[in-house]
Amino acid sequence: MAVSVKLDDDMRERVQTVADSKQRSAHWVMREAIRTYVEKEEAQQNLDQASQEAMEHYRKTGLHVTHAEVTKWLESWGTDDELDPPQCHR
Repeated sequence: MAVSVKLDDDMRERVQTVADSKQRSAHWVMREAIRTYVEKEEAQQNLDQASQEAMEHYRKTGLHVTHAEVTKWLESWGTDDELDPPQCHR
């Protein structure tokens, strides 16, 4: 699929500067920028969906782990007394 994008002079120069520094074409830089942006947005959408599903699971079951429990567990990492992960509870 061919797509055209209109860039102002400043952005066109910035893209070309990046392309020159990477010894790549401006086309390659723009494709990479779009790919990176789309992957970031997809990851955010996946995180949002997982968060909504987790919240719905919590509403149905009441199962949770508190911030204090997680903090205590994380602070034990790398110590001689490393704790097991906290268990979900009501």
